[in-house]
Amino acid sequence: MARPQVRGFYDKPTGAVQYVVADPATRRCAIIDPILDFDERSGATATRSADAVLDFVRENGLELEWILDTHPHADHFSAAHYLSEKTGAPMAIGDRIVDVQALWKVIYNWPDFLADGSQWDRLFRQGEIFQVGTIPVKVLFSPGHTLASITYVIGDAAFVHDTLFMPDSGTARADFPGGSAARLWRSIQEILALPDETRVFVGHDYQTGGREPRWESTVAAQKASNIHLGAAHSEAEFVALREARDRTLPMPRLILHALQINMNGGRLPEPETNGRRYLKFPLDGL
Repeated sequence: MARPQVRGFYDKPTGAVQYVVADPATRRCAIIDPILDFDERSGATATRSADAVLDFVRENGLELEWILDTHPHADHFSAAHYLSEKTGAPMAIGDRIVDVQALWKVIYNWPDFLADGSQWDRLFRQGEIFQVGTIPVKVLFSPGHTLASITYVIGDAAFVHDTLFMPDSGTARADFPGGSAARLWRSIQEILALPDETRVFVGHDYQTGGREPRWESTVAAQKASNIHLGAAHSEAEFVALREARDRTLPMPRLILHALQINMNGGRLPEPETNGRRYLKFPLDGL
């Protein structure tokens, strides 16, 4: 398998990781799950995180070919639209984003919202193959955490975001609207069917036990030591474990902020007559 160069950028406020994945042969690259900074206390947005990724691309002589999201995030704003405007690179996500849009347009009471995925330049289907430079990328449909989650397998690297965490942290929650622990189990099994040496890059790290942030493992390491997979040897056991844990977790603090941005490709709301932008919150909606 081809071995792309991978650089992760850890965002401490959200525990999220954004990536630059480059083909060494052509110097072409993709940015995966870019972050737009947001402070919910002040309402301030900023582009520091996304600009740091762009600086890395420029400083290393890379050519940006794709801006990719794995799913509509519940804990940070996507910077996909910002980066696309800055660079002209196309934005892409999985084609089941339309299911998430249809679900959340009801929650937000947005009857006129276009739930057709047209906010992105490309919608990838299960099993579809495209390229970063000369390296083939296979799309795996990985629902469970959300209805639209996908995994990008780029050469020997799998970008799984909120499906698997580092082995000492286990697996992602499955209790958001449209989530399913059973579907998450089946998505994990498809990822674990990849070759053992496949590098697994996760989308979050919560620094288990206070250790330094980590975001790279392997399929072999996940099979050998993932704490949730080691405790659950069947789909039924995993569903019971995952649903019991999810019942103890509060909703992410930014879920109602982030979904209205991220189901729209990372676009902020249009300014109102006073020039300011406003978020909308469904009280008691979750």
